[in-house]
Amino acid sequence: MGLVSVDDGWRMPEGLWERVEPLLPPPAPHPLGCHRPRVRNRDAMDAILLVLRTGMQWNALNATGICSSSAAHRRFQEWVEAESSTRSGGGGCSSTDSVVGIDWEWLAADGATGKAPLGGAKSGPNPTDRAKKMA
Repeated sequence: MGLVSVDDGWRMPEGLWERVEPLLPPPAPHPLGCHRPRVRNRDAMDAILLVLRTGMQWNALNATGICSSSAAHRRFQEWVEAESSTRSGGGGCSSTDSVVGIDWEWLAADGATGKAPLGGAKSGPNPTDRAKKMA
């Protein structure tokens, strides 16, 4: 049994899951045609949301008992690649806000999609490489 044994409200509500599940892409066929059974999409989503909500490391999922960290991270990568995470995001927030109410004052989003403007060849050598040049 893992550390997360009771649902204290952190899992995705059933109504929201019913709206999100059809947006998820179908699983890709395994190249060899055989493999271990996939983790249920619902379990993978709960594990992903736990990581995103708490900021815990992916490997810490192994102690929770929801699913393995590698299965959750692999599914997260599949869904991001298929862009299903961007399609499901807005509708869920607005419908949850109308039912439960979200305190938008305490929410923040952060992200970067471009290269660092001052990085690259113009920056100096990496300090960890100095010892290699002296030897």
